[in-house]
Amino acid sequence: MPHYTDVIASRMVNRIFYTLRLIDRRLALRQGFLALSALAGVPRLMFPFESATVIVLGSGTPIPDALSSGPAVAIVAGGQAYLFDAGAGVVRRAEEAAERYRMPALVAPNLTRLFLTHLHSDHTLGYADVILTTWVVGRREALEVYGPKGTAAMTEHLKLAYADDIELRTHGLEHLDPEGPRVNVHEISAGPVYRDAHISVRAIPVLHGSWPQAFGYAIEAGGRTIVLSGDTSPCPAIEQACQGCDVLVHEVYSAVRFARLPPAVQKYHSSFHTSTSELAAIAARSKPKLLVLYHQIYFGPREGVDLEKEIRQGYSGKVVSARDVDAF
Repeated sequence: MPHYTDVIASRMVNRIFYTLRLIDRRLALRQGFLALSALAGVPRLMFPFESATVIVLGSGTPIPDALSSGPAVAIVAGGQAYLFDAGAGVVRRAEEAAERYRMPALVAPNLTRLFLTHLHSDHTLGYADVILTTWVVGRREALEVYGPKGTAAMTEHLKLAYADDIELRTHGLEHLDPEGPRVNVHEISAGPVYRDAHISVRAIPVLHGSWPQAFGYAIEAGGRTIVLSGDTSPCPAIEQACQGCDVLVHEVYSAVRFARLPPAVQKYHSSFHTSTSELAAIAARSKPKLLVLYHQIYFGPREGVDLEKEIRQGYSGKVVSARDVDAF
């Protein structure tokens, strides 16, 4: 068994290693940002610090797609990242966004706030990644997680599933901080759920088929109002929360291809999700400054489906079909 002082020394070396790695990343991000801003035609502030940026980390669904990670959205405000859902690939997409947009807030050790819309697998497959990977590369704060009933049980079961990994990393040669995987779970109900100096978050109950609890979120940050639908069929509460909001990030499926599906499949999707024609009507009534489509269901190859065009059949406002790591 290693001597106590050896363990402490090893732990200190490990912390120094990851701290230096993080400092190097931050310096690289800043230097790259300054170099880019010096180029002609590139604004000095790509995304102003005092504003809020919406980044679609994952635009996909349960269907594996090489171009789309699982559902996840980040809002960066005041130098802090706030994750909404944790689909497969969330941490790596956050790292990609950190480099692309020169945002140290999205580097893995800095991911400390997570809000879950519901507990479907495609929205939570990256949850263990957020807990463990961020710890392994240097996260020092507890991970604060907000989600529906069942979030605490899921968290404990995930930590139990990785108990051997946690044991080896903390008591083996790495000597990682045993407090690192700590997660503070807040099981929420509708209404205000979080506030700090940069952001306020309100949970909105939505209609996701037979799920007993599913939420969208209304976010106020950096002078912007952002509404995130999560997974839902047409929901008046989302519409009411927007009403001229700056950004409405909403799930969607193709109404054109839906019409060709068998009745049983149509019944499922119409109960759990929102069609392009339904979303066009929602947007026409709620008038977001920007409508962003994510969790896009094509019912087959995306080739031959133009979700933006389908939306424009009933909505004349600005609409964008998001791809992974798009920022708004």
